[in-house]
Amino acid sequence: MIIMDTCAIIWDSLQKDKLTKKAKIAISKAESSGGLLICGISIWEIAMLARRKRIEIEGTAANLTRLFLESRNITVVPITPEIAELSVNLGAEINNDPADRIIVATSIIKQAPIVTADTNLREARMVETIW
Repeated sequence: MIIMDTCAIIWDSLQKDKLTKKAKIAISKAESSGGLLICGISIWEIAMLARRKRIEIEGTAANLTRLFLESRNITVVPITPEIAELSVNLGAEINNDPADRIIVATSIIKQAPIVTADTNLREARMVETIW
């Protein structure tokens, strides 16, 4: 089981060549075993990135996300009370970005590594990452 960070979702959808070979293999293996997860907050983050023109997409962020979810055997993990509580209690090792904190908390609770290019997350000792 793995969790795809928002950057991995975007690149898997729009620019597969930006994913490392290790990330592509992990995504493929997790998908085939039914263990490919994304956090609900990533859907919001994609919409924000599109709104701020930090990613270029054809159509709407909702359509991009819907197509991505339909193209993969993937589970969206909602923000549970436990994930919310853990995310606000994480130490300074994780930056103050709420989306990152929720993704890390989800990773810890689900005991699943995060596929991410995010240096801050990859350097954090409290969470396992794949890149």
